[in-house]
Amino acid sequence: MSQNKKSFSSELAYLFGIIALAFGTAMMERANLGMSMVVAPAYLVHLKLSAVFEWFSFGMAEYCLQAVLLILMIIVLRRFKVMYLFSFVTAVVYGFFLDGFMYLISLIPGNGLALRIIFFIPGMLMCCLGVAMLFHTYIAPEVYELIVKEVADKFDCRIDRVKTMYDCISCMVSVVLSFAFFGFGKFVGINIGTVITALLNGFLIGKISGVLEKGFEFKDTFRRLEKSENNN
Repeated sequence: MSQNKKSFSSELAYLFGIIALAFGTAMMERANLGMSMVVAPAYLVHLKLSAVFEWFSFGMAEYCLQAVLLILMIIVLRRFKVMYLFSFVTAVVYGFFLDGFMYLISLIPGNGLALRIIFFIPGMLMCCLGVAMLFHTYIAPEVYELIVKEVADKFDCRIDRVKTMYDCISCMVSVVLSFAFFGFGKFVGINIGTVITALLNGFLIGKISGVLEKGFEFKDTFRRLEKSENNN
């Protein structure tokens, strides 16, 4: 390990990544300036179905949609790994955290533009930090991040470029769903914030990842303990 780097547990990176991602998404939902293009499709499904089924939360929409995306990824890439199943577990855990944070943030009063911007900017940065953290752990990330990792690996592409491309595709899907669910020309859940995140998320995640890699060396604590026990 480099003398200038500190050791950081990849298991903690997984936990912090999920929490940061859920908290950031909840903040962006509260800002109401447009959701991240990655979660916008799930958010639109939530808005549509919750009008009929009040119990259908944003978190539930997330892991239901991610289950569909996981199946599609396996079919398109023609590969399957057991870790893919744990990616869905991650999505469920993330969904519970998301619903919890949304409830807590909803208790904060006020809805002015200044407050919305205050929620949006840190929310976007928290989401980028969460994704960057999840990219530095062996534990299966959410399906969104898993797709980016697997596509980048299969086609030997830079992960930040694949992430930007994936985000832009998600943005277009969100527009189609918004028109289909709420009428042509209605951009529900999509606003200037959606465009900003579509253009900047890949870049910001790449920069944050670079900063993390310069300051920390990610270690697999549980794997190391398991190997030590096996050697004994």
